[in-house]
Amino acid sequence: MPLINEEQVVLDLTGADRHEATRHLAERLVATGRCTDLEQFLADVRERETKMATGLPGGIGIPHARSAAITEPSLVFGRVTDGIDWGAKDGPANLVFLIAAPADGGDAHMQMLPKLARALMKKEFRAALLAATTEAEVVAIVDEQVQLDAPPAPAVASDAQEDAAAAAAVAAAAEYPVPLTGAANRSLKLVGVTSCPTGIAHTYMAAEALERAAKEAGHEMKVETQGSAGTVPLTAAEIADADAVVFAHDLAVKDVGRFAGKPTVDVGVKKAISDGPELIAHAAALAAEWEADPSKAAQAAQAAAAGGLTTKVEENARVGTKIRQWLMTGVSYMIPFVAAGGILIALSFMIAQLAIGAAGPVAVVKYNLIPGDPLNIAQHFNPLSLMSWGGLLFVIGGASFGFLVPILSGFIAYAIADRPGLVPGIVGGAIAATMSAGFLGGLVTGFLGGFVALWISRWKVHKGVRGVMPVVVIPLLSTLITAGLFITILGRPIVWIMTQLNTWLNGMTGASALILGLILGAMMGFDLGGPVNKTAYAFATTGLAAAGAATDAPQLKIMAAVMAAGMVAPLAMALATAVRPKLFNGPERENGKAAWLLGLSFISEGAIPFAAADPIRVIASSVIGSAVTGGLCMIFAVTLRAPHGGIWVLPLIGQPALFVLALVIGVAVMALIVIVLKTMAQNKAVASAEAPVTEPVAA
Repeated sequence: MPLINEEQVVLDLTGADRHEATRHLAERLVATGRCTDLEQFLADVRERETKMATGLPGGIGIPHARSAAITEPSLVFGRVTDGIDWGAKDGPANLVFLIAAPADGGDAHMQMLPKLARALMKKEFRAALLAATTEAEVVAIVDEQVQLDAPPAPAVASDAQEDAAAAAAVAAAAEYPVPLTGAANRSLKLVGVTSCPTGIAHTYMAAEALERAAKEAGHEMKVETQGSAGTVPLTAAEIADADAVVFAHDLAVKDVGRFAGKPTVDVGVKKAISDGPELIAHAAALAAEWEADPSKAAQAAQAAAAGGLTTKVEENARVGTKIRQWLMTGVSYMIPFVAAGGILIALSFMIAQLAIGAAGPVAVVKYNLIPGDPLNIAQHFNPLSLMSWGGLLFVIGGASFGFLVPILSGFIAYAIADRPGLVPGIVGGAIAATMSAGFLGGLVTGFLGGFVALWISRWKVHKGVRGVMPVVVIPLLSTLITAGLFITILGRPIVWIMTQLNTWLNGMTGASALILGLILGAMMGFDLGGPVNKTAYAFATTGLAAAGAATDAPQLKIMAAVMAAGMVAPLAMALATAVRPKLFNGPERENGKAAWLLGLSFISEGAIPFAAADPIRVIASSVIGSAVTGGLCMIFAVTLRAPHGGIWVLPLIGQPALFVLALVIGVAVMALIVIVLKTMAQNKAVASAEAPVTEPVAA
């Protein structure tokens, strides 16, 4: 059936406000049999409008919602003579389109919004609607511009995607009030790169969001994911054929020079997850601009050739943002060493315990590579002995752990000064580890080495010396200054601080352990992969270096508490959608099914779609539920050496039953709070929709 018919056109729409006008339009859907529950649909529309205004510049309103009360995708048009305030900054709306889609018809809804927005950008389209004299004329005008595509493979758009599409429509209408030409009106070839500090979740979620948004907009896109699973680089031909590039990253894009001379959208990785359609629209607009002005490509290529830092730190970024990005660069390169070393040591303890019982973990830590020692695993390895295998794994894991502080330090310095920072950072980190300054020492040498290398690299020297600066002068002087300062001045106070910190952690029992677990858990649940979450995660992973071969070190308890807390939000939202599905729309229920696996795999980002749609209720619930789990893990003395893996590394967890118990309790607490808060909000929305509209009383 068509999206709009003559009964769904109101040429003389009236109403005291947008809510009353929306009711008049929605009543037409009831009359045509496309809406089965007027109040439910109006409540859904009003809920959407509480999240973002639906007024567009140019006198346009596009209220919209997906609702279980709608039987098929529909449009209702209303024309207002005097205009009604719809939230646009430039004044009231004269042309209003009510967009209605079934709860599970997100793809159709997402088709309508951008198509209608593109049509409304055309002056002749708006003028024709204003001049139309009959309902049939309006239907013909709309049908010519806004039609659903042939049914695609089933897909569901999230609320975050829908909001992004609406936001893109608003932005596009404001910036392009007349039709675009060239690249804006054809299918484009786009490429992109995504990366996040850990390379585990955001990287791949962002790639999926961009590719889906590009496909929905009618473009081709291929994304290079620079994540923990490795990188399959875009080919030179794919980059050369691309009309525009989208970088969604929190780390430096590898070999960024490949993309020189291309129009580029450059944002953080989370922006791609929440606003994919907006980024694609931006890329298309840039492609059109560059096609119209070829000089832009030449200027961009020249700027890229001039070189510069390859870190994801803008020149005008705030100091706090830069520090976080430098730190997370070091953490991201360190995590693979943590994973390899931690898991190998945990496996070595398991094998040794199988071999000789409870004394196994104590015995296996004595294996080494010291020449002549009877426990030198290289000289006395017995393939038929479980203890030999345990010793082999322990030695390899210990070697991996030995790189934690140098790699952390080296890549913090790299983020600050690019390649010149690597030598002073890694050497300084190695010295910090030797002096037992731990991760604090690595942080200090990383920042010190980076800034010293950056300072020296900016010296103005004679052209005869420039050639040897990056190879000899910068690494020599920066390493001498960094290591020298740390050994003679900075190292001793930092060693003292680390000693006090370890003493405090080792003496942590009862209330102090509970409080630390509550704080770390709340941080993990606060922004679901954002800066606060990553700070808690970085504290846990960098602390693993200090755990050594101990089986009950407090650092291992912190890692367990952080991972369990990070699993709470997606699992709780999955549980809430299963227990009370009527509180969630169709796409949210689908996201809930996927959240089970994401939560079990310690991917906190699985709860992002829910937090984006209802941030206050979801985040508040997440903080409480995650804090409960973190606190319980610390009280239960659960331990963990692996920095990631979720339920799949359960055999490597000390006290696995108590780990699961703490997780279950936190998930239940968060799910209960979410259900209560959403039930209250739904009841309030229904009551508000049913309340009679009253005229304001004049003073």
